[in-house]
Amino acid sequence: TKHLIKNILWTTAKNFTVERGRQQIEELISTWDIHESWLHHSEFLEEEELKDSKRYHYRACWGIPTRRKPIPQATASVYFVIVISKFKPDTTPVEVFYRLESTRLIRRPEQCQFREKWLKDIIENKIVCRERL
Repeated sequence: TKHLIKNILWTTAKNFTVERGRQQIEELISTWDIHESWLHHSEFLEEEELKDSKRYHYRACWGIPTRRKPIPQATASVYFVIVISKFKPDTTPVEVFYRLESTRLIRRPEQCQFREKWLKDIIENKIVCRERL
């Protein structure tokens, strides 16, 4: 199935703050086609200083609480990195990448539409793994 890739207008480097980054990640997440039973929280993790850029790391942790199990059996995390180049003008929008927990594939929001199935797969794998132990 062809998915329409939804993205947002990202802030410029000069207007970036850690909190603005978290708000924009929430804005991006709101464009994802995910069932309302999924709940998440997002948080800032760390700032990383590199030779050519500054990177801001965030995490969104997902789960499906129910009445019978208000604390989910397992959660799935999506890790975001917001990159501010030291060489591009500060009027340039920040660059954003994300990856799913337990994978190394790095995705860009403008190139790949997020799929709810990815979260389900992580949680199902964790539950299967726990049951084997």
